[in-house]
Amino acid sequence: MNTNIGITDANRQQVTNQLAKLLADEYVLYTKTRNAHWNVEGPDFHSMHLFFESQYEELDEIMDSVAERIRSLGHYAPATLKSFLSLTHLTEYSERDNDSMGFMKELLGDHESIIEFLRGNVDPFANTFKDVGTSDFITGLIETHEKMAWMLRAHYRK
Repeated sequence: MNTNIGITDANRQQVTNQLAKLLADEYVLYTKTRNAHWNVEGPDFHSMHLFFESQYEELDEIMDSVAERIRSLGHYAPATLKSFLSLTHLTEYSERDNDSMGFMKELLGDHESIIEFLRGNVDPFANTFKDVGTSDFITGLIETHEKMAWMLRAHYRK
């Protein structure tokens, strides 16, 4: 069945191409946050274990909402590790210690990268591709990632 929501097929394709990249970034960040939860070491283990858990749970909800947005635009969401790794802007892994500071520095950089990607798509989605719904959707994601980044930054001591 055709998706007739007032956005041309070509524009919906362009938007979902960018959302697929976002979904890949969210999945990689989710996996890296899970890694931090599982592997953090140090005197702050317990509190950081719980903190990283709260972060990956929020990322899980974000991933689901991005995939559902792709589906609502009439396209299929990428759903394989191979596709995520080919689409992501993030690195899968970097060398660091398994202490909370090492994980937080890396995760903070990833959140900031996603925020920049999202911010760069707000206007094109609304103005170029005539999809104000997705523009509004990603504006909300910017706010969520900014808050998650703030939480990481507030814990991080240089």
